[in-house]
Amino acid sequence: MSASAVLRRTARRATYQDVLDAPPHMVAEIVDGALHLQPRPAPLHAVAYSSLAGELVGPFHKGRGGPGGWWIIAEPELHLGGDVLVPDLAGWRRERMPGLPDTAYFSLAPDWVCEIHSPSTRKFDLEEKRPAYAREGVGHMWLVDPLARTLDAFALEDGRWAPSGSARNDEPVSFPPFEAIAFPLDSLWP
Repeated sequence: MSASAVLRRTARRATYQDVLDAPPHMVAEIVDGALHLQPRPAPLHAVAYSSLAGELVGPFHKGRGGPGGWWIIAEPELHLGGDVLVPDLAGWRRERMPGLPDTAYFSLAPDWVCEIHSPSTRKFDLEEKRPAYAREGVGHMWLVDPLARTLDAFALEDGRWAPSGSARNDEPVSFPPFEAIAFPLDSLWP
């Protein structure tokens, strides 16, 4: 039984102190009052999100070879509506968030999130985090599966996730909100 399943059965709602008290080798998140603990990403997962960050930071975060105007941040801690979420990557348009907060977390919902699936996180990403992102008005979400070698992009429309693009294997990725550039999906795999 996973740590998430055990902690979900407790009668009390998880607090931020539970996040702070989590073992350092675990990623701690709270969704709907339940504490979820996941191990740090395995190498295939870590390579995928590091590589994706590498594709996006230059053109969007720094404005090199692209339009700029974004903050692209790896594993930010989000405090949204009582939930504490840690997406693999998140992005904010600088027009909405001109500067970075002074806190160790972000209370403004991002404009884009990306979750990199692993066998241990896939269900949590899809069934618990995805609805939380929709509830908070995150405009775009990408789901990357390094084992299946896929990227599925979604846009929030009327409170629901609508597909906005899909790539497999070495197909080009050029999906909202980052359609100003293209890169081959296989650049995310080792």
